[in-house]
Amino acid sequence: MRRPDAFDLYDHFESCNSIDPRFYQRTDVKRGLRNADGTGVVAGVTNISNVHGYVVSEGDKVPDAGELTLRGYSIEDLVGGAVAADRFGYEELVYLLLTGVLPNERELTSFDVLLDEYRDLPKGFVNRHLLSNPSDNVMNMLGRAILQVYASDPTPCDEGAKHEIDTAVMLIARMPRIAVLAYYAIQQAYHHTDMIWHPAVPGLSTAETVLDMLRPDHQYTHDEARMLDILLMLQAEHGGGNNSTFTCRVLTSSGTDAYAAYSAAIGSLKGPKHGGANLKVHGMVKDLEATVANWDDEGQVADYLRALLRREAYDRAGLIYGMGHAVYTLSDPRAVICHRYAADLARGTEFERELRLIETIERLTPEIVAEVKGTRKTLCANIDLYTGFVYDMLGIPEDLYTPMFATARMAGWAAHRFEELVSGRRIIRPAYKTTVRRQTYVPLAERPVDETFRAPSCDAPEETSLPFSETFGD
Repeated sequence: MRRPDAFDLYDHFESCNSIDPRFYQRTDVKRGLRNADGTGVVAGVTNISNVHGYVVSEGDKVPDAGELTLRGYSIEDLVGGAVAADRFGYEELVYLLLTGVLPNERELTSFDVLLDEYRDLPKGFVNRHLLSNPSDNVMNMLGRAILQVYASDPTPCDEGAKHEIDTAVMLIARMPRIAVLAYYAIQQAYHHTDMIWHPAVPGLSTAETVLDMLRPDHQYTHDEARMLDILLMLQAEHGGGNNSTFTCRVLTSSGTDAYAAYSAAIGSLKGPKHGGANLKVHGMVKDLEATVANWDDEGQVADYLRALLRREAYDRAGLIYGMGHAVYTLSDPRAVICHRYAADLARGTEFERELRLIETIERLTPEIVAEVKGTRKTLCANIDLYTGFVYDMLGIPEDLYTPMFATARMAGWAAHRFEELVSGRRIIRPAYKTTVRRQTYVPLAERPVDETFRAPSCDAPEETSLPFSETFGD
């Protein structure tokens, strides 16, 4: 309740914090650390992964087929190798990210055993930190839980190699359990359902652990677990520039502990312009299904997409979620792989029709954008166009979409934290230019008492415009 006689902190929020967009062009500031053509400002180098989506030729950005390599290995080969051998691949990929090399059979078996040893949470952890005070968002509970694990670590600020690796492996092992248990704690607290609390089962992969814990009867098929394993592999790492990984590196550069850095990365991933984009896609598709009478009629689907761009449908943001990416232009290799295996799992099920609808969205969007926006920008589907659909097929609830992403990405965050600790060695501290003129101090008794807002005095920007666009997703 606001006191009627109090000064007003609220009415001028927008005007107090607004900066004329022309200042960014005048000072050549790269808003969002992005160049005018959408390419990223180079902020570092890494040995961990490469996200390739275009080439720069004679100063021009030229679209190219998307490629994702992890420690030099193609994501297509990593996923394909695991599938061809009919084994789960996420644990192998985690080992690769953390150590830089692919494990042999003995090393992978030992690593699986180590993950098993860490799966269980500390005694009393669930009651104290998940059940006693649940929030209404699993991502917030994940971030908070990681900070609570800090309290059970006798040397939480140790930055030695052994402690950093042990902490990362421990969190990678526990994230699936924390996420699912947090989900059920929320369901119990807010929807009065039963708390399902399955113990950890030794020998299960990360994907199997999620499905075993999530399903009351423990039942799932090998194909379902394989699909989730593939999705975990695709989401495990995506370069140093994505928002959550960069957040982890920024915090690491300050010298803070691992728990604070990983918790902050989770907070970043929660955002709808990053990991939370899968929820936006899922909501958009469900709205389309409820709005369009005949999903098989491409004309009706096209009309809906036009309405989206004209801010007349769904959330009226003017965006077709799941289409377009900050780096990828012709294709997102993760989306291509996810689509392929999702189609296999959906074939002959009630989900096949919805998959065809999503494929129609992917096919029609570039032409609809060109028609409505008058631009021929190269657009491809990003992985978020398909992840919500996959989670739906697997019976994973919406509240766990982004937490599953975080579960996968812990491995990438850890690899980048290690690299920042060893090679960064300098706090990340970009510069900001000010627009405010120097002010003359006025004693309190001489300040005006009228209610007119007194904005800070700024230099006048040049009369130029600054193009601005937002890209959603990872």
